[in-house]
Amino acid sequence: MFLKSKFLYDSYNSHIEISNLIENFIKKNTIIICIGTDKCIIDCLGPLVGSILKERNIELPVYGTIKDPIHAANIDRKLKEIMKSHPDSFIIGIDACLGERESIGEIHVRDYPIHPGKGVGKILPEVGNVSIVGIIDSNEYSNFLHAHTVRLNFVMEMANVISNAILDSYNKFKEKNIKT
Repeated sequence: MFLKSKFLYDSYNSHIEISNLIENFIKKNTIIICIGTDKCIIDCLGPLVGSILKERNIELPVYGTIKDPIHAANIDRKLKEIMKSHPDSFIIGIDACLGERESIGEIHVRDYPIHPGKGVGKILPEVGNVSIVGIIDSNEYSNFLHAHTVRLNFVMEMANVISNAILDSYNKFKEKNIKT
């Protein structure tokens, strides 16, 4: 049975609830791969999370930022490079996702990989042993112009919740390992 937990990004202490769940995902060999592009608001969640984590100096390897995104055009090459540098890594994949209209604003933590591009019909390689996805918009719209109604502030708030959860989980991991 797969784990799939849902959290509303704007609920009180959602980052703590997410942190408590993903705490077991943080290991010595954990790396974080953030998928998306800064060229489209509905797909910039991953790079925002990656940038925030790097700015806050998390000691885990983080790939996929606003400055150096991992997206459909470079994902194959980037994943090969990452796997060459971290062959035995435990990967947390992070991405934006389309979903049901009533799911917009949810953050899903899952014990299975991300399938980037699936919501828009692309076939790309899976990413991660586990995944964190933010439901940014509805998959009910086929009109590209609708994508321009998603506010950057909404995506940034969600990115901050995910980043804070990962940082909190990592700090708990460090505390446990210092004590042992």
